[in-house]
Amino acid sequence: MTIDAGPTTNGSPAGGPRSRPGYDAETTARLAADAAQIVARYPQARSALLPMLHLVQSEDGYVSRDGILFCAEQLDLTAAEVSAVATFYTQYKRHPNGTYTVGVCTNTLCAIMGGDEIFDELSEHLGVGHDETTEDGAVTLERVECNAACDYAPVMMVNWEFFDNQTPQSATDVVDRLRAGEQVAPTRGAASVCTFKQMSRVLAGFSDGRADEGVGAGEPTLAGLRLAREHGWTAPGTRVDEGLAPADGETDAEAGTGAPDAKGVAGLAGAPRGTSGADGSPSTGAPGPAGGEPETGEEQSSAEREPTTGSDVEPGGKPGTPEREGDASSPEERPASATEEDA
Repeated sequence: MTIDAGPTTNGSPAGGPRSRPGYDAETTARLAADAAQIVARYPQARSALLPMLHLVQSEDGYVSRDGILFCAEQLDLTAAEVSAVATFYTQYKRHPNGTYTVGVCTNTLCAIMGGDEIFDELSEHLGVGHDETTEDGAVTLERVECNAACDYAPVMMVNWEFFDNQTPQSATDVVDRLRAGEQVAPTRGAASVCTFKQMSRVLAGFSDGRADEGVGAGEPTLAGLRLAREHGWTAPGTRVDEGLAPADGETDAEAGTGAPDAKGVAGLAGAPRGTSGADGSPSTGAPGPAGGEPETGEEQSSAEREPTTGSDVEPGGKPGTPEREGDASSPEERPASATEEDA
């Protein structure tokens, strides 16, 4: 049997025929031992596919054809099923990746704060575009859809380690040092940046022992906690934490179900159960079971509520039409417009 393969990892030329696809025996045995550990984490073997793809990516630097065939064999899937997943997620690379993936967030907040300028500067400096790799194989540049660090915008990541509050100049300095083989420390997290293959193995679920290195959370992330401590703000009380409903006569605030007393919400937080407003006015329905939400069919359930507006009776009308403008009146009760009166 011959297979016209794409890029291979077993020594056969890319694009040429080969008689037996897959890793050599030594590599297969080593990866199979790792795969067994991954599969053991899940009740069904096929659920292990995502970390398995990271595993083969840690071997080849991308998800190769050999890697796809290995995953399919280990998990009793077809190559097509594995390929469908590998091509769906952008974290899996289908062509050789650089030693360092440099991802620049160009989503809304980072873009406003300078993310687009950083990407453009790096693209010109490195001579590559999105998802392209420098000739020396050191850096693959990417636009990233949010690095989940908006409080440090604009943010750049190198192999998923954070580089916060970047500028075009600081970002250029980072990639130059990486290409020169220097150790580079991220703003938060591990003490240094590992390679793409090493990070892929971590994402496969094999710890590199560096999870507790460096700064875990910076000042912007901790600002809320600091303010809470300064003002003596605390979390809700223990009855809710223990899964208990407030006792008879106990207010929501005393039981821990209300919001912290603050301007505009103090009265609401301290209102006894069965009341809703800051003035203690009665609510329109009794509380439901433990969580306070009515069951379907109980009072206030939307499934049982009678239509009260035109939108309830005839939903989907365009804004500005009677079907969408009714508040508490039905279409028949609304006053006629001047056009209707003229008619």
